[in-house]
Amino acid sequence: MSSVPTELKYTKDHEWTKSDGGDVVVGITAFAVEQLGDVTLVNVDVKVGDTVTAGKAFGSIESVKTLSDLVAPVSGKVARINADLEKSPELVNEDCYGKAWMIAIKADDAAQLSALMDSNAYGEYLKAAAH
Repeated sequence: MSSVPTELKYTKDHEWTKSDGGDVVVGITAFAVEQLGDVTLVNVDVKVGDTVTAGKAFGSIESVKTLSDLVAPVSGKVARINADLEKSPELVNEDCYGKAWMIAIKADDAAQLSALMDSNAYGEYLKAAAH
C-alpha cells in the first residue's frame, strides 16, 4: 500500500490537494501512479485564469496502460500550471507529491476543502477499494 502524506487532503479520484497561501495545489496520489504505470503524457486543458468546476475534468494523464481524466477537486480559477510536466511527464512517477503537482486553483470557497478526505479517510478508502 502506498504511503499517504498526512498534511494533504484527498479525493475519490486519487488526487491530492494542499493549501498553499490562497491556492489549492493539485496532483495525483502514489496509488494513482501505481495504477497508471509509466506516465507518458500530462495534458492540462486549461490556462491560467480559466475557471474549473469541482468534479469536472481539467486535463488528462496518459500512461503505457491507460488514459485517465484529471478532475478538479474544488471550483475556482486556475492560478498556476506546472509547465515542467509538459516536457517531463516522468516527474509524476518520480515525485508525485512534490515536483509533479499539476495545477493550483484559487478556490471560490475554502470550505470546499473540508469536503475532501484526510489521510486517514483516504487510507480507509484505499483499503475498501482493495477488497
